[in-house]
Amino acid sequence: MTDTLLPNGIEDSGGDAKYFKRGCNPLAQTGRSKLQNTRAGLNQQIIKQMRMRAGAENLLKATNNNKVKEMVLLELSYVNSNLQLLMGQLEGLNSSVDVYQSSQETAHIPLIALGLKETKEVDFSAPFKDYILEHYNEDGRSFEEEIADLMDLRQACRTPSRNDAGVELLAKYYGHLPLIENRFFSPTRQTGIFFTWYDSFTGVPVCQQNLSLEKASVVFNIAALYSQIGTRSNRQKAAGLEEAISAFQKAAGMLNHLKETFTHTPSYDMSPAMVSMLIRLMLAQAQECIFEKIALPGIMNQFNSLIKMAQEAAKVSEIYDQVHQSMIQMPIKDNVPFFWSTMSLVKTNHYRAIAHHFMASALLDHELGPNDDEDQQEKTLSQVYDQLPEGCSPLDILKDKDERERIGKAHMRRAIASHEEALRNHGLCQQQDKHDVLQEILKASHQRSLNKYTDFESEEEFADYIEAPDIISKTEHKAEMELPASTKGPLSVFSAKQKWTPPRKILVCAEDRDLGFTLKGEAPVQVVSLDPLSKAAADGLKEGDYIVAVGDRDTKWMGVSDMMRLLKDVDEEGIEIQVVSMIDNSPTMPTKSATFSGNLPKTYSMICLAYNDDDKASKSRKVAKKSSFLSWGLKNKTKSASTLSLPTSDQTGTLPWNKPIPTFPSSSSYNDTSFH
Repeated sequence: MTDTLLPNGIEDSGGDAKYFKRGCNPLAQTGRSKLQNTRAGLNQQIIKQMRMRAGAENLLKATNNNKVKEMVLLELSYVNSNLQLLMGQLEGLNSSVDVYQSSQETAHIPLIALGLKETKEVDFSAPFKDYILEHYNEDGRSFEEEIADLMDLRQACRTPSRNDAGVELLAKYYGHLPLIENRFFSPTRQTGIFFTWYDSFTGVPVCQQNLSLEKASVVFNIAALYSQIGTRSNRQKAAGLEEAISAFQKAAGMLNHLKETFTHTPSYDMSPAMVSMLIRLMLAQAQECIFEKIALPGIMNQFNSLIKMAQEAAKVSEIYDQVHQSMIQMPIKDNVPFFWSTMSLVKTNHYRAIAHHFMASALLDHELGPNDDEDQQEKTLSQVYDQLPEGCSPLDILKDKDERERIGKAHMRRAIASHEEALRNHGLCQQQDKHDVLQEILKASHQRSLNKYTDFESEEEFADYIEAPDIISKTEHKAEMELPASTKGPLSVFSAKQKWTPPRKILVCAEDRDLGFTLKGEAPVQVVSLDPLSKAAADGLKEGDYIVAVGDRDTKWMGVSDMMRLLKDVDEEGIEIQVVSMIDNSPTMPTKSATFSGNLPKTYSMICLAYNDDDKASKSRKVAKKSSFLSWGLKNKTKSASTLSLPTSDQTGTLPWNKPIPTFPSSSSYNDTSFH
């Protein structure tokens, strides 16, 4: 247990040092932890009121006594009022964005972070020990420490730290779940373990006995943690903005993974419609940070630079408008905090105003000079507008000073109008009153546009006012989802959906520098194009086999290039490899699950990879030494193994079923480029 624990320097009342898992500190007294504790308390009160309401409704249906009905109706009105108050308090918690912002003194518009889903404690001890005794014929008490480690890991995931270590903690537990499902969750026997998770928006609990809800909720919390990392980043520095961009893109990637893999979760915060809206929100915030990164070094007061910034701001406004439109659709509108939809509308108008301000500055402050590239400016301006006022062309605007000023002032008027609309929207939400920084930014932006317009306004001027045309949004760096690395590679191949042969040892020899087969795949590597006359084929190698070890080295997580480097020096004496083959696993009566998709048809199979030792030949039973059920699938020197478990790659982990899990989504999928 100690290899995953780190001292935090906190002592309990007895003076003994407290130890917590890396990436977790349940005693941290931060604003975020206090808010999460308040959320947990509200969830308990909500479930209490819902039980009272359910009881009252059942009594109302069962009784014919009018006096009793009157009393029950009175009680129901009281309970419903309490529920509305509790829901309002929960909405207030989801609107508390200040606690998630950077601790640095910044003057930035607040970003929205997702709150972590709350869950109840789960006791695996008795059900797992009983299952070990009944199914594997081993003494469950021999594995008390391993089961305790698993329970400690799950408990630590309830209070992850807001950094990469916290994400790794959640990812580690998520990686264990398919292996646990394979060993303990049989399709023919209920374990009696109930997983309860609370909706992060409504506080309504959802309880299931299978692991689908557990997996989906952990994925949601990984996305939520990434969103909190993004909001915490210091946006006054380029490195902080890069961290925020990457974090929000990872949050979107995890939410997309949730949407594609768990399509029927009964919790509304993980429904496809809600998750789609959250993906848009995360990408909008990433695009906002990209805009801030471009503007951070300062904006050059040049025609092309100002046009570029106008289109970048228009892109941010466009994405936030899409977010707002999705938030006001039913039934999302009833569950999303009003503050969120108001904030998205404020940002839509704010960045639209910024776009028109930059466009106006480009036209009012810069005239076409003899040294300017007329063709280039005409091309740039023609890409800004879809439609110009009748009788007006980009070249006319560039060459005619009066026309240029007329269009420029029209853009400035529209900027002022959008700023005023943003301020009006800001005043509609009660929670917005607490955000003085946001109000100051909106007012300062509005005043800047007013001052600019005043500089070019003439009292003697009675020219007809025209409506400024819309600005085409454009960005050089579009925010995109970073797909989680866990959706590919060994975790998808060595999954609970597949059934495997025990590892077989094959002697591979080189004949004229030819091994007799070729390889494919990222990780794990698969054998293809096998020469039937090769020594490897004679020793039992088959096409489609997966190489899981070369010599004493585990290779489940290696790609083709790494594998070829291991095998390039093989001589005529050869080297021993271990391979596994996939067994056809077509059940006659699959267990149905309404909460797990995995890109399968609408009826989903949750087949536990059980393998009956009685099916083995008596000869093999005599030769093979029975290994512990928790060590099945681990690399060992004996040839005996059970197909009941998935191959794993780490013998040194605290849990025998522990696999090295890459932190996902991988940060390598986002390559930041410098902005010019």
